[in-house]
Amino acid sequence: MSASTELAGRVALVTGAAKNIGRAIALELAAAGAKVAINTRASRAEAGAVADEIRAAGGQAAVCIADIADAAQVAHMHSAVAAELGAVDILVLNASVRREIAFETMDFADWRQVMSISLDGAFHCVQAVLPGMLKAGRGDIITLIGDSALTGAAGKVHSSAAKSGLAGMTRALAREFAGRGIRANCVSPGHFDTTRANPRAPRPDASKHIPLGRYGDPMEIAATVRFLCGPGSGFITGQVLHVNGGQWMF
Repeated sequence: MSASTELAGRVALVTGAAKNIGRAIALELAAAGAKVAINTRASRAEAGAVADEIRAAGGQAAVCIADIADAAQVAHMHSAVAAELGAVDILVLNASVRREIAFETMDFADWRQVMSISLDGAFHCVQAVLPGMLKAGRGDIITLIGDSALTGAAGKVHSSAAKSGLAGMTRALAREFAGRGIRANCVSPGHFDTTRANPRAPRPDASKHIPLGRYGDPMEIAATVRFLCGPGSGFITGQVLHVNGGQWMF
């Protein structure tokens, strides 16, 4: 993390920020000078640790316990963040459900669980922060999708559909609000070195399927998000940035 503070004076809300890529994004935006609200649905201790790390480095952070699939919880979270940190002008939609399920055994509850976080949650969060962004005349909305949103993946029909929809939502937001100071972009991670739900499951040899020969570091996604929120990306909106080591080249 650099010592630059290009995001000083800004307030970021990062969903699913207690662990892994979300945690890295929260830390990186704080390192850039932003005040950061760390959202989690249930990982209170981990979210608190992220906030403590930001504060120890001299930054400002708040922990927000909320299920973003619930509109009322999102409204309460947004009000609490605004009261403690200020109006949100950076929204990073990272929260998702990543459990793999074969389509023939998938039921509607499995489908809805993923949709409720990735799409309904995005809808609730954007609607909550949008009035403040429009009033300020600026804002950045960053969504996290994944290459399976474009390529498809076995066992991920629900998440591929949800993330593809999120990419479409992002492009539509970018087009609708481009003239009002709000930008919206997607970041699409490939395979990253993160804590996995099933750590005993075998992981493919990165050198055989990733041209750069390794798994990504979550801080590499965080650096991409930081760039997209900063002044150097002022002419970028409605785009998908693939951070995958060259595994998929579009």
